[in-house]
Amino acid sequence: MEKIATIEDFINFRQLIMDEPRENKPCLVICAGTGGQASGSNDVIRIIKHQILERGLQDCISLRITGCLGFCEKDPLILVEPGNNLYPRLHTEDIPRIIDAVLEGRIVEELLYKEADTVKTYYSQKEIPFFKNQTRTILGKNQELDPIRILNYLRNGGYAALEKVLLNPDPDWIIDEIVKAGLRGRGGAGFPAGRKWEAARRAGNGTTPKFVVCNADEGDPGAYMDRSILEGNPHSIIEGIVIAGIAIGARQGYVYVRNEYPLAIKHATIAIRQARDMGILGESIMGTNLDFDIEIIKGAGAFVCGEETALIRSIEGRIGRPEQRPPYPVEKGVWGYPTCINNVETLANVPVIIDKGAAEYAKVGVPGNRGTKIFSLVGKIQNTGLVEVPFGTSLRKVVYDIGGGPLTDKKIRAVQTGGPSGGCIPEHMFDLPIDYESLAEAGSIMGSGGMIVMDEDTCMVDIARYYTNFLQAESCGKCSTCREGLQRMNEILSNIAEGRGKIEDIALLEELGGVVRDASLCGLGQTAPNPVLSTIRYFRDEYVAHIEEKRCPAGVCKALIRYVIDEEICTGCGICKKSCPQGAIEGESKGPHSVAQDKCVKCGICYDVCKFDAVLKTGVANA
Repeated sequence: MEKIATIEDFINFRQLIMDEPRENKPCLVICAGTGGQASGSNDVIRIIKHQILERGLQDCISLRITGCLGFCEKDPLILVEPGNNLYPRLHTEDIPRIIDAVLEGRIVEELLYKEADTVKTYYSQKEIPFFKNQTRTILGKNQELDPIRILNYLRNGGYAALEKVLLNPDPDWIIDEIVKAGLRGRGGAGFPAGRKWEAARRAGNGTTPKFVVCNADEGDPGAYMDRSILEGNPHSIIEGIVIAGIAIGARQGYVYVRNEYPLAIKHATIAIRQARDMGILGESIMGTNLDFDIEIIKGAGAFVCGEETALIRSIEGRIGRPEQRPPYPVEKGVWGYPTCINNVETLANVPVIIDKGAAEYAKVGVPGNRGTKIFSLVGKIQNTGLVEVPFGTSLRKVVYDIGGGPLTDKKIRAVQTGGPSGGCIPEHMFDLPIDYESLAEAGSIMGSGGMIVMDEDTCMVDIARYYTNFLQAESCGKCSTCREGLQRMNEILSNIAEGRGKIEDIALLEELGGVVRDASLCGLGQTAPNPVLSTIRYFRDEYVAHIEEKRCPAGVCKALIRYVIDEEICTGCGICKKSCPQGAIEGESKGPHSVAQDKCVKCGICYDVCKFDAVLKTGVANA
């Protein structure tokens, strides 16, 4: 690709690309993000390409391979444009039928999306509740783009914001737009992005090197928002980084991404090379006096490196351990120079703000929380995937209207927001608006956007223990309150889950949680007690049941469960005996059976296979 020499040439080139006639033929859109590929989208792509070539359909039908479309539960899927017909969970034998239907201008009704437990068929993606109830400002662009084709990005309005900035590279104007838009950092703390840019702009003496860092070190279990944006729309991140660099006076940017994201790294690498070849990156951008380039730094996957100061040390080639603040990174960051760090989703919002204008952007959301937020919606719910909603949307709308409600006949009990450091919010509080302050007041956090739905089969003591165990393992160990406090909290939770707890342990957990929160060095330790404190706050009776009754109401904690056989009900059919992997079932054919407790590993297979409900699970609510 020939490098563009001037801003005027760039403007003309963009306009030329945007004015090109659109293909007047149907297009098959395939979600080929990491989730889509894991579900078999590569096989779908291979068959479509084979059909097009073998049947000579190049002039009749087109194929667009995109990043994540968000409806991960339904991958692999095909979206047919222009009708927006969605065909979910496809098998390879379905592909030729869909292609035939597209060529004939009809649909394959039995393959279209149907809502769970209903006979209703949805003929358009826009009618499906999962999509209809979202505001897909950022995610919606994934559907329109092939992430490794820069011309595709330009054709869909890409780099329009950068064009405006190059025509008016006044840092004060750029930063003022970000401030007026009310953009808050989407990485967890929600710090105003404009204020951070202002501080980075003022830092240094005018000749001091400065850096912009895109934090793509997404380590929350079950969260993949940043990965999907970087995979599906890498040029939007490049555009956001370059604009941030011009605003603060930086000449170098870094994308810090964990090595476990190979597809995101691949697409970002290709996009950076394309931008550099076109002249968007490098020296004298578009003939201006602005220099800016981007480099990818691969992280080793330490959860704590999501924290700014630990991330900076990792970029420098040192062990990723947090450091005392102040000084803040905007004053002393990478190699001691002013550094502005924003996460992927924050930077993806920057081109939207500059292109549309701050006033238009701020129409979405609520005061103090403007724009949209992307969540990774997972757990015991019908529709899992990525969802994007305006700030101020209720948890109930996300869980029930978008997520489709519970996966089984079990009622939803709670949702955890904010990843491992988030809190568990009970179902009766689901009318809570999603914003930074409301979630914090409820004992949780926004975090980077993880949202895990839990039903009646979830033990809150076990959840608290799981996350505390995760966080103690991921703690860098630098400060004793985090290192020792989390270890002791995990030991207490294990004792409670295994029937050795004491009632005073609940107060001790609350005291320890307060100390760890108030005395830890970085955000990991400061938020680590949230899962414990929130579950005690809202589900204290469950802790009491474990301690005083030696009973796990959800039937999860194995040490508090016993499987027994009611001899009056047992018919002696022997299916439990045949199925038991430990040989723990005793009894003769046609006679009553029993469970040898010394051999039983509490796997529950006997309980599942018994057709007569003779196997009882004791130590469980309503058993």
